[in-house]
Amino acid sequence: MSLDRRSFNTLLAGLPLAGAVPAAMAQAAKKRLVLGMVLEPPGLDPTVAAAAAIGEIVHYNVLEGLTKIAMDGRVLPLLAASWTVSPDGRSYVFKLRRGVTFSDGAPFDAAAVKWSFERAKAEGSTNKAKKAVFDNIARITVENPLTLILTLDSADPTLLFRLGESPAVILHPASAANAATRPVGTGPFRVEDWKRGASVTLAKWPGHRDAARVALERVVFRFINDPAAQVSALLAGDVDAMPRFAALQALPQLRADRRFVVEVGNTAGKGILALNNRRKPLDDPRVRRALTHAIDRQAFIAGAQEGLGKPIGSHFAPTDAGYVELSGLYPHDPARARALLKEAGVTTPLRLTLTLPPPPYARKGGEIVAAMLAQVGVVAKIENVEWAQWLSGAFKGSFDLTLINHVEPLDYATAYADPKYYFGYDSVDFRRLVARHAGSHDAREKTRLWREIQRKLADDAVNVFLWNPAQVAVWRKGLRGLWSSSPIFANDLAAVSWGAA
Repeated sequence: MSLDRRSFNTLLAGLPLAGAVPAAMAQAAKKRLVLGMVLEPPGLDPTVAAAAAIGEIVHYNVLEGLTKIAMDGRVLPLLAASWTVSPDGRSYVFKLRRGVTFSDGAPFDAAAVKWSFERAKAEGSTNKAKKAVFDNIARITVENPLTLILTLDSADPTLLFRLGESPAVILHPASAANAATRPVGTGPFRVEDWKRGASVTLAKWPGHRDAARVALERVVFRFINDPAAQVSALLAGDVDAMPRFAALQALPQLRADRRFVVEVGNTAGKGILALNNRRKPLDDPRVRRALTHAIDRQAFIAGAQEGLGKPIGSHFAPTDAGYVELSGLYPHDPARARALLKEAGVTTPLRLTLTLPPPPYARKGGEIVAAMLAQVGVVAKIENVEWAQWLSGAFKGSFDLTLINHVEPLDYATAYADPKYYFGYDSVDFRRLVARHAGSHDAREKTRLWREIQRKLADDAVNVFLWNPAQVAVWRKGLRGLWSSSPIFANDLAAVSWGAA
């Protein structure tokens, strides 16, 4: 559903205010939280599927890893109580937390970590961190039930951060087969119910090691990808918060409503117009550069994101280590775009299909992109698809163009060093850069190589790198502890509670 501002304001004006509720109901509500999410995940096991929406539900809540990433990006202990790193950066000794069990009663120990990591690096693994993290683990040694040693092929200063991301959560061998629908972890919540197409409900696990510190008894994640419906649910009191609110047109109304708090923070996202590098004429870098010149990033951010975001010129976010500002490499220049298409021998109009998943940034932004492309002779036929269709179609390489936000930090190796990845970038030179970065032990050299990696992606115009989205979080007053920035896509519910409004 697409609304202009006047229609949106008319809709908002007609919605009722939330009424008063009896005291007993209000007290019960202090133990319950309803969160809105844009996308429904395809499953609930983040170790086998790529969708970031999985981590929004289960990461830190149901499933935990050795480390934890705080809202400000700091790496903290979680299932690992402490660790030491060898001088060459290739050996990590983890001392595991005592007294931890899975919610089915199975013990958490070093053997469970070893099994989880070996599963992630096994041949045929679909773990999205396989290449970037687990393939670099040469050996996993269980010294005793509470001591684990990871030996790396090459030093990786980002490893502790990576182990705090959702692909590195620890599963138990006895329950892992059912993790896609009923994951069992060491976290403070258990999956109680999944109503497909509607919601996932988590219930507090009384046996958790820190159960006394967890205020919420039940959390419901509701899937609402329509922007008008998101606003309606908030105003009607059907949803308490949307940590990643997408109906940005409604922000003035919500900021003026004393019932709500609106926070704008940072993300590690890279919003891109992804190009299928396998398909002609997109296999020609001159055509890809032409499409990049055709897009006015600032106008896109203003029109699709209400100005909330930053232009980018490569597959790094400003929050990433080693970030280089490259958005000026291909300035908006329709004349240059047309000249490059002509140089590449492309006869216009060039007809392509623009496949758009459900998020509002894609549906609204896709219309803006199509209009800009039309100015240079590229006719982008818009194809709106549901999230499951996008994952089984575009994400499997069946597309010409698609608009998508990659939310994981430093995911360049996963996305660009694998020619089988959905946009099919196949560059020996790029893979050599990634390998040199992974094999370097010198911090300065690694920073220099990060810069070269970004410039290589920009020079090859693999995709049209558009914007780093801001995070917009909206919640009802009285709610405390919800993340207002997302170094990773997660909702740390153990830290959330209700106070006085």
